[in-house]
Amino acid sequence: MRAHLGDQLVIESPTTGATRRDGEIVGLHHADGTPPYDVRWSDTDEVTLVFPGPDAHVRHVEHGPGAHEPSRPGMDESVAVSDTTPLHESPNPGDIGRRVATERKRQGLTRAETARRARMAPDYLAYLEERQADPSLGSLIRLADALGTSVAALRGGGIDLPPGQGQALLHPQLRDLSPDECRARLSTHGLGRVAVSTPDGPAVVPVNYEVIDDAIAFRTAPDSTPAAAVGTDVAFEVDHVDEAMSQGWSVLVVGPARVATEPDAVRRLADRAHTKPWAGGEREMWVLIQPTRLTGRRISPADQ
Repeated sequence: MRAHLGDQLVIESPTTGATRRDGEIVGLHHADGTPPYDVRWSDTDEVTLVFPGPDAHVRHVEHGPGAHEPSRPGMDESVAVSDTTPLHESPNPGDIGRRVATERKRQGLTRAETARRARMAPDYLAYLEERQADPSLGSLIRLADALGTSVAALRGGGIDLPPGQGQALLHPQLRDLSPDECRARLSTHGLGRVAVSTPDGPAVVPVNYEVIDDAIAFRTAPDSTPAAAVGTDVAFEVDHVDEAMSQGWSVLVVGPARVATEPDAVRRLADRAHTKPWAGGEREMWVLIQPTRLTGRRISPADQ
């Protein structure tokens, strides 16, 4: 018997009529996938160490072409696992795994800490992040709770819909953020929106930004819409919405924008950048917005 992380272990005995039991394999103790296994049982949500007997078989989890039927007692084991992905192949994470890893790293959490919060084996979390996995709803709920997000967000639900379609809070509280709270939410980098005036009228465009020496810095191309900010007073906005809790915040920066031309300054900006612009292409023009006004607001439950 061989298994991969995420496979299902099924125990049933047709001859005795024993109750069928199944669970998700969340931990391997041997690199070749042989028993024993750490199994999270679907009926109790508990993880136990299992040495499978003759009444157990592995239901392999496959996605896309190459999926195969579960192995059964007495089947040729080489046939049962021939289509599975070898454990030594290069990882190929799925969308859920990428979202989990991104959110975990954004919060500065280790895999071990995230696994502890989600009550799952660290090896299983590594499997979810690195391979095309299809975790159970229970696993997703625990991960969402551990990361302070929602199952829908981990699944990518609503990615093509505008945020904020949930119901308003029963007793919402809208309060102003202090300048220090605004700076904390701007953090070091992220995705924001710059509002500029163009020959065709006002425009608001998203940009990847950095916070360097209290200035908002972003890269763009000289002939792009964001480049119209140079030499004018502009507005720059960052926000975050928690769909599940119907709460969120927004920060607004207002100030003059200029282009960085000094070679040393440009080099320092490039060295301190966390990411390249998501839009791609040649975007080596650095624009700096020096805040003259910094305001923000937060919507939360009245008791927070």
